[in-house]
Amino acid sequence: MPAETITPETFDHLVRLAALELDEAQAEYLRRELNRQLSAIHELEAIPLDDSVPITSHGVPYPPEICPPLREDAWQPFPDVAEILDQAPQVEEGYVVVPDIPHTTLE
Repeated sequence: MPAETITPETFDHLVRLAALELDEAQAEYLRRELNRQLSAIHELEAIPLDDSVPITSHGVPYPPEICPPLREDAWQPFPDVAEILDQAPQVEEGYVVVPDIPHTTLE
């Protein structure tokens, strides 16, 4: 395991920030898996690369000549709005009613 790992204290802090409910076994499993992923990232970072290798966000290059053209966004109305609204738990004046989200203060 690399020197940089997710400690139980850091993990507990992240769990609180994410408002997750994990029992002790779930928390330890998730922390261990995250540390394994972090270790794999460190291994990849350690691979020496020539400066001529371009940085990519994914492994498949998409040069302009093979990229499909972007389609233009076009509004297409659904033919039966009532069909969609009938699926909503609560509708008011043609709009779906969404319950308020209770606000809490973060630590």
